[in-house]
This record gives sequence, C-alpha cells and structure tokens, in this order.
Amino acid sequence: MINVAIIGTGNISTQHIKGYLEFKDRCKITHLVDIYPEKCEEKKKTFGLDDAEVHSSHKSILEAADVDLVSVCTPPYVHAEIAIDFLNAGKNVISEKPMAASLEECDAMIAAAEKSGKVFSPIAQNRFRDPIMNLKSVLDSGKIGKVVHAQIDSYWWRGHCYYDLWWRGTWEKEGGGCTLNHAVHHIDMLGWMLGLPKKVSAMISNASHDNAEVEDISVASMLYSGGLCSAGALAQVTSSVIHHGEEQQVIFQGEKARISAPWEVYASTSKPNGFPIKNTELEKELTEYYESLPQMPYIAHTGQIDNVLTAIETGADWLIKGKDGRLTIELITAIYKAGSEGRTVELPLQKDDPFYTVAGILKSVPHFYQKSASVQDLSGSITVGSEYKK
Repeated sequence: MINVAIIGTGNISTQHIKGYLEFKDRCKITHLVDIYPEKCEEKKKTFGLDDAEVHSSHKSILEAADVDLVSVCTPPYVHAEIAIDFLNAGKNVISEKPMAASLEECDAMIAAAEKSGKVFSPIAQNRFRDPIMNLKSVLDSGKIGKVVHAQIDSYWWRGHCYYDLWWRGTWEKEGGGCTLNHAVHHIDMLGWMLGLPKKVSAMISNASHDNAEVEDISVASMLYSGGLCSAGALAQVTSSVIHHGEEQQVIFQGEKARISAPWEVYASTSKPNGFPIKNTELEKELTEYYESLPQMPYIAHTGQIDNVLTAIETGADWLIKGKDGRLTIELITAIYKAGSEGRTVELPLQKDDPFYTVAGILKSVPHFYQKSASVQDLSGSITVGSEYKK
C-alpha cells in the first residue's frame, strides 16, 4: 500500500484526490496539508478521508513513515521548495503544473530527484488523453511527412475576479499569467511532439484584467528545423484567458496532410497546375491508423497517477519526468523573454541569462497593472480544459 500526502487542498487538489481514490487497493491518502487547515477539513469531509491527518505545514510530515508519495497542489511559487524538501526526505513526488517558476528551480528539482532516486513527475495530465496520445502516435509514424507548421490555440476565459485570489495575478506568487498557468498544457504538447525550437518571437499583453500584474494574452511564433520538422517550419502559439468559449486545439500541417486534436484530417495532393485536390486515400489511411490505436485505461490526472503508482510498485519507467517539465518551462520562459525584450530569442537559454532565475524574471518582465484585491478563497466549480473530442 502506497501512502499519499496531498500538499495544498485548493481547487486542483480535487483532481488528485479523485485520482487516488480510483486505486483504493493500491494507495491511501494519509495526510492533508494546507496553510488554511479548514480547507483540509472540507476535503476530508467531502471525500470521506476519515483517517487522514491534517497539517498546516508540509515540513511537519517530511519524516513521516506513513508518507511514500506526495502530490504538490500549491500555488506555483512554492512548487520547487516543497518538491525538493520531500525528494531530499526520500519521498516520491507528483507536482502540479507549472513545474516551477524558473529554469533554475527546475534544475534544482531535477538534481534532487536524481540524488534521491525517487519518482518525480510534474503534472502534464493531457498526455494521458486518447486524442493527444494518438495524435502523437500519428505524428511519430511519419505518415504526414515533415511538419511544416503547428498551430497551438490555448484559449481560455477567466472573469475579472479570477485574479482577486490572494496568490494569483502577481509575478512573484503565480510566476506569470496565462502563458505559464493555462497554456502550459498546450505548450507541453508542442514540446513533447516537436521538441525545442531554434528561435522564439512573442508579444505579451494584458487586455482585460487590470487587477493583475501578469499577462492575460500572449502570441508567439517559433522557428523549428530538424527532427520531425522541415527546415524553416513555424509554430504559432496563442495563450489566452480572454477567449469566450475556450476552444482549444493543436494542429499540425505536414507535407502530406493536416492532423489535429480534436481529431480532424485533411490531405491534399497537387494538380498539374499546383492547385490542391483531396487525397482521400491518405485521409482514410490516417484515420484508420488513428482509430486502431489502443485506448488508455485511465485518463487525465487519474492516468498520470496510475502511471506513477506503477513506477513505484514495479520500478518501471514513467512517462513524464523532470526533463519534460523543464522543456515546457523553457518554451514559456522564452516567450516571456522575447515578449519582455521585444526581440527574437535563441534557444536553448543559458544559465547566465537573467530569465534563468526567478529574481531575474521579476526584474525583467512588465508589470501591466497593480494587483488591487486579495481574497483568501474563491469557491465554486472550475474548468480544467478540453477533452479534445468533437
């Protein structure tokens, strides 16, 4: 039996708790931790976690014998500190997105994981969805040829009061705006599927939330060359919390066809005059291949939790490691750097770059507005993104 502690019992912790409760024969939630212990008590009552102990600090359970795995569900600015503390204490760690607020913190987390020999997995739960996993499989098959263009639409909508929550809306505590905390899902998909680009250009802005320092929209372009991409391939990435309807999609244009999540395929071949004609045979081949791929037994957070539990139980490899979370943070950091400095940024970023550290980021990014409200809690249901199905 794997004993689990939940660190931070705000909105997103619900996804972790529900995930662990799917595997009652494999794990048990033994501790709930939050700086507001009443939130722990609420989760304890809601989910029937009668045996779980409540704590106000993660430090009080670092050496607890009945903790094997922790889920870090706190605001981003303490992800690194808490994850490193538990890894150094010999515990396995799942850490919510974003992995950290800087590349320096990512590297420290990775070093702690390597030293401990424990499982460390930053959350990227959308990889555990059939439409996303299958899209990657089709892309990896080479059936669409080299990728020539990628379109990442990370569209969300959040009301003005969203940034009234005490830790949101500041560079110091939230680490950034929609690019880091919402588009992280789709930027992770891009990095997972295409790797690191050569160059990044971007603009960042705050168009609708004058109670937040951080951006509520960014638009980036990325230049790729090599791997699955043709020389000169481009990606466009829009990160937003000002888009009504929250349409979210990932589209890859290949030399031979277009594929996407939600799944859609269009293939063209050339007439003698260069104009397009549908390649229905390739469309049929791609769709049949996509539909032949196996379905996941568990999806989203539950899928990632199952993957980590299996790794702990059997010593098997797990899908999402520290280096994967770091790649995502590097892409996001490059967007912030390019948008803040008004120039094209070359990757990889170096350790002497001001944007490598939290302190350097805080000095370099624009503060669009002053945070004007701070409330302890914003209760109610939340949205966690698309299921990528038509």
